[in-house]
Amino acid sequence: MMRKKSKLVVIAFSCFLLACSSTKHIPDNDKLYTEAKVTVKSDDLSSRQKKVILEDLESMPRPKPNGRVLGIPFKLNIYNLFYNAKPNSFFGKLRDKWGEPPVLLSQVDLPRNNKVLQSYLENKGFFKANVVDNTIVKGKKASAQYTATTGPQYTIASVAFPMDSSDLSRVIRECTDNTLLHHDDPFDLGVIRGERDRIDAYLKERGFYYFAPDFILVKVDSTIGNNKVNLFITVKPDAPDRAQQIYKINDLFIYSNYSLNTANLDISQTYRQFYKGYWVIDKDKRFRPTMFEQALQFIPGDVYNRTNHNQTLNRLINLNEFKFVKNRFEPVGGIDTPRLDAYYYLTPLPAKSLRVAIDFTSRSNNQTGSQITFSFLHRNAFHAGEQVSFNAYVGSEIQASGTFQGFNTYRSGAQLDFTFPKFVLPYKSIHTRGGYIPKTNIQLGFDLLNKQKLYTLNSYRLQYGFLWKENIQKSYEFYPIAISLVQPLNVTQQYRDSAARFPYLQHIVESQYILGSAFQYTYNQQANGLQPGNSFYFMGLADFSGNIAGLITGANVKKGNSRQLNGVPFAQYVKFELDGRYYHRLGIKSMWANRADIGIGLPYGNSVEMPFVKQFFEGGNSSNRGFRSRSVGPGTYRDPRLTPSFLPDETGDIKLELNTEIRPHISGPLY
Repeated sequence: MMRKKSKLVVIAFSCFLLACSSTKHIPDNDKLYTEAKVTVKSDDLSSRQKKVILEDLESMPRPKPNGRVLGIPFKLNIYNLFYNAKPNSFFGKLRDKWGEPPVLLSQVDLPRNNKVLQSYLENKGFFKANVVDNTIVKGKKASAQYTATTGPQYTIASVAFPMDSSDLSRVIRECTDNTLLHHDDPFDLGVIRGERDRIDAYLKERGFYYFAPDFILVKVDSTIGNNKVNLFITVKPDAPDRAQQIYKINDLFIYSNYSLNTANLDISQTYRQFYKGYWVIDKDKRFRPTMFEQALQFIPGDVYNRTNHNQTLNRLINLNEFKFVKNRFEPVGGIDTPRLDAYYYLTPLPAKSLRVAIDFTSRSNNQTGSQITFSFLHRNAFHAGEQVSFNAYVGSEIQASGTFQGFNTYRSGAQLDFTFPKFVLPYKSIHTRGGYIPKTNIQLGFDLLNKQKLYTLNSYRLQYGFLWKENIQKSYEFYPIAISLVQPLNVTQQYRDSAARFPYLQHIVESQYILGSAFQYTYNQQANGLQPGNSFYFMGLADFSGNIAGLITGANVKKGNSRQLNGVPFAQYVKFELDGRYYHRLGIKSMWANRADIGIGLPYGNSVEMPFVKQFFEGGNSSNRGFRSRSVGPGTYRDPRLTPSFLPDETGDIKLELNTEIRPHISGPLY
């Protein structure tokens, strides 16, 4: 009954808002400003070009009219509804928070908007463009109308770069092959600015630390006729001398225990220590100098370049040891060759942290769950950026009523991780380039799963592997050692009876070793946060288990030669998976997503099928979302002997998934 009343109140309030007059509180000598309509006229542009220009022009006039949802100015109506409410009253606060005052015609500056539109067109090469503005009044409402006649768009006839003998001009000429300005391209001020930024970025890679895009001047000659322009790229005469010099690195100073509160004390070099070309200042000796060997991309005598500059900062951040990372470069005086001293100021994070998390879940099938997790992290266990983390959890899922009543699930486990900011190898030291520190991970884990009335499983795992990135889009994971052991502690007769009728259920509770190694490569064009028109994602996985053990023992289960380790058979297989995705932008925000996921597992030697935890499955959030996880395939047959209370997992050794979907943008983050 209360729900019905609430719905009636909401409906009545919405109808009342719809009935409100949006012009109720407009002054007598003014009008409600409703829209800015822009029309583009051109005989030279295609319909697509017109559409792009129209979208840009429509976004420029100011102010914006009152917002509308389905053509209704709800916020304006709320403002009018509580117009007379006092400022600090309940309805006054409601008006100020959710309402919106009317946008009036008197607030619109037509000449200024005209200049903005005109300037935009000229910046796009329409030097003969003309914009006419007008006001249309209907009762108490008014709108602005802008008619833009573009005229011809000027194109580039030639581009000239500086030809003098200075180092600066010589380096600029080196990068002309990658210029953004090409013959017959439309004149576009945005592209010209992009060309200045491109030249500046190239110079930064060649030691011109103090150069800036504003030191580049692009002269335009539009008098040559035929709607053409000649561009002349030059360096401004007033560019400072230091912006035209190539700088090298002199000394590097690292303040590894820098505090913002005691900055003046922390910049002293009294406790500095020299190590492999750089100075470390750390009074408390919190970090060993060896930690920075992999992070620093500069050495004394290197020509400054922005890539090494940014990669050094990124690597220091990637250590996950410092709350703040900042640096500066200081020119060295009294020497003939231009040189820079580099200073890095690092503010450490707390060395130790403890976190407790409690999660609760509730499902539509009357199943409720909870889990408590304890996490401990030591960020600098051995004083060189090594991190030790320990996680332990206890959780349960209980159904008080319904089909699965009494089939409760209890789980617990612990995991210990050692992470080193380098490749940890027995006899070789590997140094990598790029913006990311390689990491070595050693993991020990234990899990206990108790499904009441069915079975209890113990699982142990040991992993030793490496994680590194070539860049933000390309990442690698290589685990030469990945060992796991699954052991059943208690399998009930009820489950054994079900497994007798459906033999594949027995594989869930089989004891098995996985003596594996795995390699994974990921390429993701969307990892940098940009949304290009077309983007790709690719993941390749190779997973192996039991190959060496099988070779040594001569295991061949098909011939009756099954081999075990401590009474437990080991799995022997090779597994490959390729996951490719293609994303295509539809308009500004909508997306067309396509996916092909192909996988195959080949058991041999000591195995006739893949271990259950390594088999492929379909459905769920990361697969075909229209189906429950592990509920799709093979085929559509459902054994009539299955009861509604027993839902087996559909898994297999071969996977072929093809998926395509349109993701139209609805509103905000909703697709």
